[in-house]
Amino acid sequence: MTTLDLRGVYPAMTTPFNEDGSIDFEQLQSDTRRLEDAGVDGLVPVGSTGESATLTHDEHVEVVEAVVEAVEDVPVIAGSGSNSTREALELSRRSAEAGADALLLISPYYNKPEQSGLVEHYQTLADEVDLPQIVYNVPGRTGSNILPETAATLAEHPNIVGYKAASGDLGQISQVVEYTQDEDFAVLSGDDGLTLPVLSVGGVGTISVVANIEPARTGALVHSALQGDYERAREIHHELGPLCRHLFVETNPIPVKEAMEIRGYGPARLRPPLTRLTEPNVEEMRRILDDLAAEQAVSDGGSAE
Repeated sequence: MTTLDLRGVYPAMTTPFNEDGSIDFEQLQSDTRRLEDAGVDGLVPVGSTGESATLTHDEHVEVVEAVVEAVEDVPVIAGSGSNSTREALELSRRSAEAGADALLLISPYYNKPEQSGLVEHYQTLADEVDLPQIVYNVPGRTGSNILPETAATLAEHPNIVGYKAASGDLGQISQVVEYTQDEDFAVLSGDDGLTLPVLSVGGVGTISVVANIEPARTGALVHSALQGDYERAREIHHELGPLCRHLFVETNPIPVKEAMEIRGYGPARLRPPLTRLTEPNVEEMRRILDDLAAEQAVSDGGSAE
């Protein structure tokens, strides 16, 4: 198995669509190059932000292939989870064949397995697919919670190398770090508003929605914290705060796609049942993005002097 350094920023990529609802691969590859050029540490296509729930399995694999083709030298971590172990295994195998460097595996959703079922699910995938794998805990979407003790059990498997923490419970996330610190295991923030706190308790990076819009700023926040410069990291954390909050004012990825359209990164098309951001929230998004651009212009001007 290839080793993988998970320190840093990994944008949870959106999946752009054409007017007829098909995938816009040209825009997808443009996004891939833009994010890599901005200095991100890796890319995460076909996760929740990538609308994986409305992609067919073939489309899912085609997205992974397109990102792998466009990327230069950062790892591609493909979302390949499912609420069916058999289906997750098929998607994981096909993602590996498509060139993914690692896998992000959301915990089984809706059917809400017990902790023993979660262990069996993840260990089966790790036994069968020889790629680094990241366990993804997001109880708000799945209806179940991967407990710290379960994370510690999973961390013993050599192919299970990380944990994306999106529970919103910093105490629990800290426990996961505590229980796995003797393993080669990375805890990553899965909630942009908690990235800095997660880093402060021993997390090493983030799988981030806001990094689609502000990849360089997000990278500066994470790497400043990892280098011990918490004053700079806090400054950026508060700069990004309004955007981080507004990106979840409606269901993700509705707001981030709108923000990408405002920034000129392609139309904010979504697959039903998701709908466009409501107009009052669009206006607020414009204001927030304008403020960030103005702050960046002042910062760049200061640097030039």
